[in-house]
Amino acid sequence: MQPNAAIKKTEACPGRKLSRLTVTEPRSDENLMAAIATGDQFAFARLVERHLSRTVGLATRLMGSRADGEEVAQEAFARVWTHAARWRPIGGGGNARFTTWLYRIVVNLAIDRKRRPVHAAMDDVDEPMDEADDGFAQIHRRQVSDAVAAAMMRLPERQRVALALCFFEEMSNIEAAKIMALSVGAIESLLVRARRALRQELTGVYEELSEG
Repeated sequence: MQPNAAIKKTEACPGRKLSRLTVTEPRSDENLMAAIATGDQFAFARLVERHLSRTVGLATRLMGSRADGEEVAQEAFARVWTHAARWRPIGGGGNARFTTWLYRIVVNLAIDRKRRPVHAAMDDVDEPMDEADDGFAQIHRRQVSDAVAAAMMRLPERQRVALALCFFEEMSNIEAAKIMALSVGAIESLLVRARRALRQELTGVYEELSEG
């Protein structure tokens, strides 16, 4: 998905203005959100470009499908545009960073979609291939990656989300707790159970792949 796919959501909004200041100035997420709240499409485009890759990656981890992940990310950014005026930064009456708020939207959208009956093929996040690898090594890495993605999708919902946030997105337990609206202790418990489940399931899978 390209940034323009999400930006198209702004084209249907009449009366929106464009600020030339956003073209040359490097701006924080907080400043960009303030501009977006006034209808600044350039600020929105910059924010999408800045966070698109990680947002699609997280959504794909949660959904198990790249296509579904892209749709969730696009819908999340559409909500950012629509609800920008409601967001408040830390110190301005809010209690969360922009990324915390964005990822909470992504998690909620993914959970809602996963609860619907769907029929989609598993497609994990694309991993860059090491040019030094030979063909067999690349195939082996892909098989392991597919096995991990499939095992993650079989985890209970909250375990899958906690693992995606803390392991794949490398967020702190504190940040994940804010996103999931849980205590840090609850996050730690979810991670312990998720890792144990994956270890038990993937041990046999990895041995099979190693013997092949």
